[in-house]
Amino acid sequence: MVNPAMKNGPVNLIDAIVEGIQRKKGLEIVDIDLQVINNSECDHYIICHGTSNTHVDAIAHSIEETVEELKNEPVWHRDGYNNAQWILLDYANIMVHIFQEPIRRLYDLESLWADGLIYNIEVDN
Repeated sequence: MVNPAMKNGPVNLIDAIVEGIQRKKGLEIVDIDLQVINNSECDHYIICHGTSNTHVDAIAHSIEETVEELKNEPVWHRDGYNNAQWILLDYANIMVHIFQEPIRRLYDLESLWADGLIYNIEVDN
């Protein structure tokens, strides 16, 4: 399913984040729309994974650089760069989770937040 928040026209923040992920070949990109859940901490979780700590680090840096480039918006908070198993980028209403695959499967945020609307984002070829 395609997220209706991802529209044609001016680049929105979700589009910019996804572009940053795709630039470094992030895997299994998911957008969980949390706006349908009362009292959620943000509006969206964007989740993806990489194949190593180097790959996860590269994806996270790419997201930060791409969002700055396309939206001129800095990340509010970042965490997890030290071991790069799970990096969190906080853009206020959008939280981006970049995992190594085994850590992603362990925490399984998609199941934890299954009450949200879950959109699988197609990768550009």
